[in-house]
This record gives sequence, structure tokens and C-alpha cells, in this order.
Amino acid sequence: MQAHQPKSIVMTGGGTAGHVTPNLALIPHLREAGWDIHYIGTKEGIERGLVEPLAGVTYHAIRSGKLRRYFSVKNLTDPFRVLAGGWEAQRIIGEVKPRLVFAKGGFVSVPVAYGAWLHRVPLLLHESDITLGLANKLCAPVAKVVCTTFPEAAKAMGKKGVCTGTPLRPELMTGRRGEGLALCGFTSDKPVLLMMGGSLGAASVNQVLRAALPLITTRFQVLHICGKGNLDASLDGTAGYRQFEFLQKELPHAYAAADALLSRAGSNTLSEILALCKPALLVPYPAHASRGDQIANAHSMERRNLCAVLPQEELTPSTLAQAIDALYERRGEYVAAMEAIDNGDGTRDVLEQIAKIARACD
Repeated sequence: MQAHQPKSIVMTGGGTAGHVTPNLALIPHLREAGWDIHYIGTKEGIERGLVEPLAGVTYHAIRSGKLRRYFSVKNLTDPFRVLAGGWEAQRIIGEVKPRLVFAKGGFVSVPVAYGAWLHRVPLLLHESDITLGLANKLCAPVAKVVCTTFPEAAKAMGKKGVCTGTPLRPELMTGRRGEGLALCGFTSDKPVLLMMGGSLGAASVNQVLRAALPLITTRFQVLHICGKGNLDASLDGTAGYRQFEFLQKELPHAYAAADALLSRAGSNTLSEILALCKPALLVPYPAHASRGDQIANAHSMERRNLCAVLPQEELTPSTLAQAIDALYERRGEYVAAMEAIDNGDGTRDVLEQIAKIARACD
């Protein structure tokens, strides 16, 4: 193995916020422990806007093609972008000489993982879902350890698999209900439904929720995080409804104000729901439009009585309103079930795996 720099680490992950936020949770702890942190991401991906402004982190932008499971003309050109990105990533890794590379997933992870392999730098992956995403499937053969959120995923990875949970940002636990209510102009005498619709693929749930507002707002105030470009100006000023494209610093307060949640079933959000013990109705991304990971995530939670699930095939304004009412009536059961399990975040365990690999390099 090449001579490495003292406590230098390369991190990667991008394409969606879910492939970046666990890294954001780890970075302050790594900085505090004295790590020199480098982050490899794409030139135009969401990860650049989230990571590049951080103090103490050096951001390196590379080219990368998207890994698609469907036909697209770009499938003909993107493999060359992946190869170009792999060349750029291995050059950066050669210059940084890190002790290890930590990859959270997303298509940018692939060229970085193989860049690490070329330089014989240990690779640590993290997979949030029950089954590995396509990028992590491609990276797993050259990984030393695969950290997972679900025990099913760790078991499937054999000796490489370690169930750690997902790293969560500590500020999520510091929200204040009063600030969340004030943010929306809501009152304290009516429950709040928080819709987490900011991720990719939530457009159909956003649409049905808005159609169901006349039914839902009779009982709930609705705080709707709808995603970039998804605001509906015609609903501005609607009593008991407030919409935001995205919340970052205010998100902990939004969580604190919420009495119930409506969400897709992305694993990072599920980890936050468990850590905060919030009763949630999940509408997983349908199998015909995905690899089915959200359905598996949701049913794993449902089997343990940790949430309610409404399949998208059954989603209408009427069924949504009914399911939210039923969730709220049973909220005590869900909270008790979440409080009874080990639902802490995975930050400590992932950091321990990083430290373990680093010690092996000494």
C-alpha cells in the first residue's frame, strides 16, 4: 500500500440528499478527531452545494455518468464519463494518499471506489436500504467493509457486512416545537402533519396530499416540504397549510412541531423517524418505478409495528385522509414500539469502523 498521510480520509456520495446527509453527520466528528477531510463529488450534483461550503473540507469535483436501470440515449455516453471520472478520482486519491475512502453511494461513488482500489486504499461503504443499490453493488467487490442500516443487508454481505445504523445529524434532536409552529404560523391547539416530500420521486404524493387538503385540514395543520421547484402558488394563504421547497437549519424545528409524518420510505428518513419516535404513514416508491427498496424498507418497519403503510396503488385523496386519521388514532402504539427498540443513530458505530480500518493501516 502507498504511504498514507496522517489521518487523511476521502469521502464520497451524491446524486440525492440521502447519499450526502450521513456524510454531513460524520464530518464534524471526523474534524474534531483531527482528520484531514477530502470529499469527491460531481461538478453539478446536490453534494457540491451541501459539502463545498463546509469549513475544514476540501471538495474535489469530478465527472461522472448516471447509472440507469432504464433506456436512455445517455446510457451510450455516460460510461465514458464514468471512466473519465475514475481517472480523475484515482489521480486525486494518489495526491491525497488517504488512509481510507468512505463511500455513501450514488453514482459518483463508483469511480471513486475503483480509484481507491487502484491505489490499494481500503474502501468502507455504507448502504442505507435492505438491499444494495446499484452503485454499491458495483463497489462492494472492492470494499473492505460494508456498513448497513438494516440487519438483513449486513447478513447478505457476509463477512464484509456490519450493521451500524445510519449516521444522523445531531442537530435533528435539538428542535423546538414552538419555533416550528412559529415558522409556519400554526397554533398549538391543533395537531401538525409534516409531509416530507423533498426527495426525488415524491411528486405523486405531493399531488394527492394537496388534493386531500380540504379533508385533512379539518383535523390537522399541514407543514409540507415539497421539494425544489414544486411549490404551488395557488395554495399560498390556504388556512392550516404551509409549503416549503426545502428546510435545512429549520428542519429540526419542523420535526419537533410534527405530531405525525407522511413520507416516502427512503432509509435515511426512516432512521430519523425512529430516532425521533414520530408516528409515520409511509407511501413507498412503487416497484414499477424503482428497484423496490422502499417497499422492502417500509414492510420491514410495518412488521415491527413501527409505522403504517399505504401502497401507492391505493393512494387517493380519500384513502390518504383516512390513513392519516387511523395513524393518529394509533399514534401511542407506534411511539411505544419505537421507544422499546434500540433506535439510536449509527454515527458512533460507523466512526468506530473508520477508526478500526485506520488502526490497521498503522
